[in-house]
Amino acid sequence: MTRAMARTWTKSPALAEAGWLGAAMLLALGLTILVTLPSGAPPFETIAVLFEGGLGSVSKLGRVLAGWVPLTLCAVGLLVPFTARLWNIGVEGQVVMGAIFCTWALRPFDSGGVPEILLAMGAGILGGALWALLAGLLRVFGRVHEIFSGLGLNFVALGVTLWLIFGPWKRPGVASMSGTEPIDASLWLPRLGSMTVSWAALALALAAVIGVGLLLRRTTWGLKLRAVGENPKAATLFALGPRRRLLQAFMLCGGLAGLAGAIQVLGVYHRLLPSISSSYGYTALLVGMMASFRLGPVPFICLFFAVLNVGSIQLPLQLGLDSSLSGVIQGVMVLSVFLVHGLRLWLRQRGESA
Repeated sequence: MTRAMARTWTKSPALAEAGWLGAAMLLALGLTILVTLPSGAPPFETIAVLFEGGLGSVSKLGRVLAGWVPLTLCAVGLLVPFTARLWNIGVEGQVVMGAIFCTWALRPFDSGGVPEILLAMGAGILGGALWALLAGLLRVFGRVHEIFSGLGLNFVALGVTLWLIFGPWKRPGVASMSGTEPIDASLWLPRLGSMTVSWAALALALAAVIGVGLLLRRTTWGLKLRAVGENPKAATLFALGPRRRLLQAFMLCGGLAGLAGAIQVLGVYHRLLPSISSSYGYTALLVGMMASFRLGPVPFICLFFAVLNVGSIQLPLQLGLDSSLSGVIQGVMVLSVFLVHGLRLWLRQRGESA
């Protein structure tokens, strides 16, 4: 890199950010090639199959968007507790609890309409928020780190799901991994044309992106939450209510995760399944780390990951590869961003010391 280019990058932070992101993508591409070589699969053909499998038709695009919605809700929600320097690892369990509460709210109804759907969504939000509040209470008052409490609560949520499916909510005469009795079609979220995604779910995800952005950047609450994350002791001295704000951050994130779980029930599977979360909570953590917990890149990274998830179905069909390769590529992407970010910090520190 010439000195003129270096000066241009220094004067343009946006250009510098794009350059470093491009470097991370090139590194990710190189690492992906290294990952696919031992399997004997052609690297570029593998990547082409992934994207063709996710974007090759309208129906495939619908499945991509159906996966984008809950992933975006979880990833955007994670930005709230991270503003206070909290790692809400329990977001996976909060998705599951949202699905459980949503299913519970629908059980009295054999059919319904908009009021019942709104009730089920509200129940899903409540379930996720309460499950997140439990992790927050353990963190604030029990001094249990949110990583450990979150992981533990994830397993508890999964256990509750299995107990309900094989116990009180099992299908008449059947107890299997196929889940609970399907809800009536009148309780499904309306779809976008012939696609499998709901336009209402898309609208909710976009509203969550805009709402969280405004909340964190344009409100006094967001400013105070950032202050709590930067210096909790000073926040206590200035009467900012750090405990209360930490619990609110947990609940807001949990509410969005619970909404994602409700959408999985109302708009995708139409029943409660053991794998109802589809690991979107854990994937959302990867999205947040790859985006450096900034809002701008989150929807686009979620879309990229959703394409990989849907496209991976074609890997065993066309190339004889395991579909788990898409998860490896996701991990490689995050690792590449971390490596480039570390190199960037090292060069900056070296320049400051010089």
